Amino acid sequence: MTRGKRNQTAELGVSLLREGIIESTHRAQAVVCDERGRTLSVAGSGETATFARSALKPFQALAVTTTGTLERYGLTDKDLAIICSSHQGKIDQVRQVFNVLWRCDIDPSALQCPIPEGKQSPLEYNCSGKHAGMLAVCQQLNWGLNSYLQRNHPVQQLILGKIAELLRMPGAGEEFISAHDDCGAPTYFMQLGQMAALYARLSSGESLDMERIVRAMTNHPAMVAGDGEFDTELMRLTAGEIVSKAGAEGVQCIGKVGEGMGLAIKVIDGSKRAKYAAAIHLLRQVGWISPTVADSLAETFVNLGKYKRLEVVGELLLP
Repeated sequence: MTRGKRNQTAELGVSLLREGIIESTHRAQAVVCDERGRTLSVAGSGETATFARSALKPFQALAVTTTGTLERYGLTDKDLAIICSSHQGKIDQVRQVFNVLWRCDIDPSALQCPIPEGKQSPLEYNCSGKHAGMLAVCQQLNWGLNSYLQRNHPVQQLILGKIAELLRMPGAGEEFISAHDDCGAPTYFMQLGQMAALYARLSSGESLDMERIVRAMTNHPAMVAGDGEFDTELMRLTAGEIVSKAGAEGVQCIGKVGEGMGLAIKVIDGSKRAKYAAAIHLLRQVGWISPTVADSLAETFVNLGKYKRLEVVGELLLP
């Protein structure tokens, strides 16, 4: 990761307080990069590595925006938002995934993501939009549908190449360690600084393909996660100024739209509650959200009930 002038501080501490007494603690690392891949600020270590998980979805969606797939099948920004989503399986979200497949003349049985427990269809799985997008690209380019989740499949190679290109890596990303995500698709082991750089590029406005992904996500935040979920509420409250995508196991990535800066957070023990509290704390600190927005988010994601709340200690200092 390229380094320019940067500020470095200790890792963040996130505590659960019950009536003011610490009951549990979490540790978090965070990094801010610009669109050139330069590290601007670090809390902890920007070289901390983890699987990017669902924070990769906007970049997996580049396979859709760069191949003419949207245009051929008449897919809309709302379709693109669900392709980037980790949705709740609500009826409107499931219908949107079905719409992508229907427009591409693909039967839902082609989806290879799991059927959620207690549900009846893979359409209801939270990653079904991503899978529908991959299948749409395969249909457009006459690639096989049966093996689309294999790492050596052309659609996965296309995605990996796009990620490597954005990170200005030699080759096509072969050096990344890969593993299967819970949905069966490949996910990649990355440094936190690489994730922040990806979100800086995504939010920079330098590419029409990425700009369309950002527009889809910020104009249709309810498709990206769902009402009451962090990504949806953050993008809804910031009205196009922030693009946000969570990943499992304590990963949260955020871009400052139009300014080419990306923030990546990893909570070491994988806590979801801690990453949201850390994100609100840091976004307020660096001035990416107003105190009013921060307070609104805190009502749901920091103040967890009558007797308990989260407290974050630490800082990011931008040059």
